[in-house]
Amino acid sequence: MNIKAQIPNLFTMLNLFCGCVALVMVADYKYEFAFYSVCLGIFFDFFDGFFARKFGVAGPLGVQLDSLADMVTSGVVPGFLMLCLLSNKNYSTFNYLPYVGFIITLGACYRLAKFNIDERQSDSFIGLPTPANALFITSLPLIIVNFTDTIVAEYLCNNWVLLTITFLSTYIMNAEIPLFSLKIKDFSFAKYKLQIFFLAISVLMLIFLQILAVPLIIIIYVLLSVINNMVNKKASV
Repeated sequence: MNIKAQIPNLFTMLNLFCGCVALVMVADYKYEFAFYSVCLGIFFDFFDGFFARKFGVAGPLGVQLDSLADMVTSGVVPGFLMLCLLSNKNYSTFNYLPYVGFIITLGACYRLAKFNIDERQSDSFIGLPTPANALFITSLPLIIVNFTDTIVAEYLCNNWVLLTITFLSTYIMNAEIPLFSLKIKDFSFAKYKLQIFFLAISVLMLIFLQILAVPLIIIIYVLLSVINNMVNKKASV
């Protein structure tokens, strides 16, 4: 057995394990631990691809394992968490509304399958990646807890707002919206000024806004990408 070939798969399995732990945490309404489990899973998800490229062992098995692990960590977990938020800890077979939260899971599944066969997404993304969407969704209950008695928490406890987030996040994952790449291959400010600006803003927001910065950063990422696409399209005309 080629040990190097199994190192990326080990990181993929650790991602899957974190997703399973996050599911248990959500079921027990321990949303903070669920969020950190998802963060750790995404960390492992980054390094499975990193080591696969570094060791030159990328292959179809790793691609399939990666998508299956992401399906749990970045698909099932945020869908189940949205179900819990919509049900306010009181879901049952007689209350069908909370199950709408699993639309996020269905959208993530479609997104992952499409990503595997889309050759346009080798260096950048088209549509919001499932890990980013998972961070967005799993950060919501932490915002509610940390910003209790504020208008932000009030809105996030409103089922209509949660349903809007559910459908909108599912759409953005699968929308034909090119998102600028966050990979900086050299230190050319002129070439990567948008990425550098975004990363600087993200760091400042995390310092001053903490958990509230997570969904805001993802929203800004999408909006900057849309604006960047419009500018590039106008420049090419």
